[in-house]
Amino acid sequence: MPVKRVAVIGAGVSGISAIKSCLDEGLEPTCFEGTNDIGGLWRYEEKSEVGRPSIYRSLTCNTSKEMTAFSDYPFPDNYPNYLHNSKMMEYLRMYIKHFELLKHIRFLAKVCSVRKRPDFSSTGQWDVVVDVDGKQEFYIFDGIMVCSGHYNYPYLPLKDFPGIKKFKGHYFHTWEYKNPEKFLGKRIAVIGIGNSGADVACELSHGAKQVFLSTRRGAWIWSRLWDNGYPIDTVLFTRFYNYINKWLTTSMINNWAENKLNSKFNHTDFGLQPEHRFLSHQPTFSDDMPNHIISGRLQVKPNVIEFTETTAIFEDGTEEEIDVVIFATGYTFDFPFLEDNLKNIDNEHTMYKFVFPPFLDKPTLAFIGILQPVGATIPTSELQSRWVARVFKGAKKLPSQKDMMSIKDNQIAFVLPYVQYMDEIASEIDVKPNPFCLFLQDPKLALEVLFGPCTPYQYRLQGPGKWAGARTAILTQRERIIKPMRTRTLKCHQPPCSVLCWLLGAGLSLSLFVFILAING
Repeated sequence: MPVKRVAVIGAGVSGISAIKSCLDEGLEPTCFEGTNDIGGLWRYEEKSEVGRPSIYRSLTCNTSKEMTAFSDYPFPDNYPNYLHNSKMMEYLRMYIKHFELLKHIRFLAKVCSVRKRPDFSSTGQWDVVVDVDGKQEFYIFDGIMVCSGHYNYPYLPLKDFPGIKKFKGHYFHTWEYKNPEKFLGKRIAVIGIGNSGADVACELSHGAKQVFLSTRRGAWIWSRLWDNGYPIDTVLFTRFYNYINKWLTTSMINNWAENKLNSKFNHTDFGLQPEHRFLSHQPTFSDDMPNHIISGRLQVKPNVIEFTETTAIFEDGTEEEIDVVIFATGYTFDFPFLEDNLKNIDNEHTMYKFVFPPFLDKPTLAFIGILQPVGATIPTSELQSRWVARVFKGAKKLPSQKDMMSIKDNQIAFVLPYVQYMDEIASEIDVKPNPFCLFLQDPKLALEVLFGPCTPYQYRLQGPGKWAGARTAILTQRERIIKPMRTRTLKCHQPPCSVLCWLLGAGLSLSLFVFILAING
């Protein structure tokens, strides 16, 4: 039987995952990358290029390294927990070199079109046209993995801001923003309070004359650090919490989270109190925002209702002199190389588990990494890729078109609980760990799997793609979290509470968990 050929579109983190997953399943991947390098979103360039993701020089990951790693390749233990984009690029290059993936990538190869072949209903094959140095190349592929991401096309809703065209200052999208140097001494309005808006507003407020952060509906502000200074995702994204959450109502979770965040700083007093509840919208990560607000360098304002030649007028009637307007208004999904009936497929939110279009005669087209879980992208994309590769290979089957169309996933802004979604995809390929079964075989590992952070290595403990180093990676993950912070040797002896206290806490938590199971029958 001939080896199936798969086109991977894009060599960012999702594309890299796709290449590796195809190779693991004996498929033949060819990755087409329109630029001259890997990295996608994480590769910093001095100039933004139309149709490509673009980041600012200071961009740092919002998910910690242990939660962000590829499942069979942990980050070096000396890497910081939250990685600057340059460190992320170093890691990606090491990963590609280690698994010898570079030879499967064609650079400066832009995919122009992806079309179903005339016999698609029987073969599932695709005609692919690629532009290389101005010349078109034609291919036939058995499967397509779209890994081009969703930060390529900035959304600039100028029609919603009367007067912006007569504004005499400079206005642009955060997609174009690179560094703060040329904005020193300026009065700046940042429109939008997502992660990019928060980052850019805080960075600019160090040297700007004044920064105004305009938000239509407010936001719940997360910090990268949680209790005791540990990375927030390593504390909250555990199997134990995931089990507990299943027994709690949405209202209970909202109340707990909102009270916890308000204990850090009162969102109402800081002008940030959102109209929505915690679980109904993506949170915003910013360690600096409360400090910049309380020191006056950053002022939170309501929505802009109009611009004049030199000012911004806000909903509360206030008017401020403005030199620069920066729109942090998100991005639009667009896949210009696809057939017309597929280009805007994601806008309908109909894809099966956010990966497979359910209406195709053959499941040979998949989208990798276009959803936004409250968690890291790399492990999500990697699990999706492993699932897709097995479907393309024929080792796994999807439900019928009717059944896939009838399944309604949680599609609120593509926000999904991280552990829940990861386990859902892992179950499709039989790699979801069962901590209770592990207790019978390996109690030490089971405790870490249940109560420790739900790191990607857990999905290499069993099943297809099992990795011999997964157990060690899980049992040493706490050491890798702590090591990069302990850069100063302390002479005093700290209380030896680590292992014993943690085990006691785990035991109490387990007892509570068993009690909850018992009372719920």
